[in-house]
This record gives sequence, C-alpha cells and structure tokens, in this order.
Amino acid sequence: MEIGERLLHSSSFGAAAAAYAEHRPDYAQAAVRWALETAPGPRVLDLGAGTGKLTATLVALGVDVIAVEPDPAMLAELRRALPTVRALPGSAESIPLPDGSVDAVLAGNAMHWFDMAVAGPEIARVLAPGGVLAGLWNVMDDQVDWVAGLARVSGSAAIGPRDTPASWRAVTADMHLPKAGAAAWFGSPEQAEFPHGQLRTADSLVATLATRAGMLVMPESEREALLGRIRAFLSSRPETADGEFTLPMLTAALRVRRLSRAVDQLTADS
Repeated sequence: MEIGERLLHSSSFGAAAAAYAEHRPDYAQAAVRWALETAPGPRVLDLGAGTGKLTATLVALGVDVIAVEPDPAMLAELRRALPTVRALPGSAESIPLPDGSVDAVLAGNAMHWFDMAVAGPEIARVLAPGGVLAGLWNVMDDQVDWVAGLARVSGSAAIGPRDTPASWRAVTADMHLPKAGAAAWFGSPEQAEFPHGQLRTADSLVATLATRAGMLVMPESEREALLGRIRAFLSSRPETADGEFTLPMLTAALRVRRLSRAVDQLTADS
C-alpha cells in the first residue's frame, strides 16, 4: 500500500468512531497475556488505541495502561467508555511520553498503519530496556467453511491481507516491525495465535465489516452494493441466517523485545 493510500485508509475511522466502538471485537485475554509475559514491569502503552478495545482488555488484566490515539473522534469514544484511563492525543510517530517510561507498547489492529521508519525509533525511545513491542490482530478463522465463503464474497475491501490466519502469518512480521536502524534496537520476532470469537447477528456482522478501512473509503454506491451481497450470503447460510451466532476468530499476536541498551544512546544516535 502506497503512503498516500495508507494515510487515506488510516484517517478514515473517525467518521465511523461510534460504529467502531459498538461493533469491533475485543481481544483474547490469553493473547494479551502472552504479549506481556516477558515485559519487565506493568506500565503499558496502548498505541493507536482507537476507541479503546484493547485498552479495556488491558484494564481488565490490571495493568497500568496509558492510551495514545491520533484521531479526535476515536479518542473521544475511548474517553467516554474508559473515563479513568489516561488517554492522550498523539501518534506512533510522535509519542507524548518520556524516554523509557513504559515496559510494553501494544497496538491492537493498528501497527500496520505506523510509519515504522519514524515510529520504530520513537517506540524504542519510550520503552524501558528489555521492554516489549507487540501487535495484536483479530483475524477470521477461514478454516471454517462459511467464514471462507464470507471472505470470498466480501473481497479485500472488507476482509483484507491481515484478516485471515494464513495471510496474517505471511505478511505481518516482515511488513510491520521497525525497519533499518531502529530494527537494531529489537530482537527476533515471535508470532502466536489464540482462539477467540465474537457474538454476532447477520446485521451486526455486516455493521462490523462496514467499519473496515477499505469499506469506509469506497464510494457509497459501491459500498452499499457490497454490503448487500454480504447480507445475501449470510441469509443463505444456516449458520448465520437466524439469530445470534459466534463468529470464529483468532487473536494473532506478534511480539519483539527491545534490547537492553541505554535509552540515551538511542537518542544520541538518532
């Protein structure tokens, strides 16, 4: 994805902030625990926090969390939902925190929007030595037949290159970790996947897919036509035609540790 296209997609969520807060899933607690298990302390930054889906999971796990989000509408939803959490405007490329001030940086369905050439050094700066950088993505389990059919009908606008397990494994580590000089401050990446699910109806699953960036930037007539095809597919399947069902998912996690070098050396080298 070109830089301009990435910026267009990443800035599209504010217009749908309320729908995002209502319909996007949370994250499997087992995945978040795995992401944090090697962190040297309890201070966690949720970077690109959106409306607070990952933030809420972190709060439930009892860690000391700070949220940073660039979009004002998304940040407002987060503050409304989680008024006791310290939530700041900022971005992965300009983090409003002191050097070495957090033990882990987590990003929920957000790391692929970061400009890692800039964000990599910033993340390394705010992480304590030995701290953890982890990305989490909720992906649909297309080993389930009807989910595979949904992916075919929906196309890449609704179910993109990180939204099924095999494609996530293929693209994530190489595409989304710190690059060039910043990569020297991090160790080798690890990937893991954890069972998850979201209770949906056909209507609420359509509403969830409508919050995907590819859908939000489509011309309205094309978006409505695609959503109509998705509705028709869900109506045709016995698993999804009537009432509530569980959307089979995995929370896929990628983590890397910041090497134990002095933060002031990184500042001097940058």
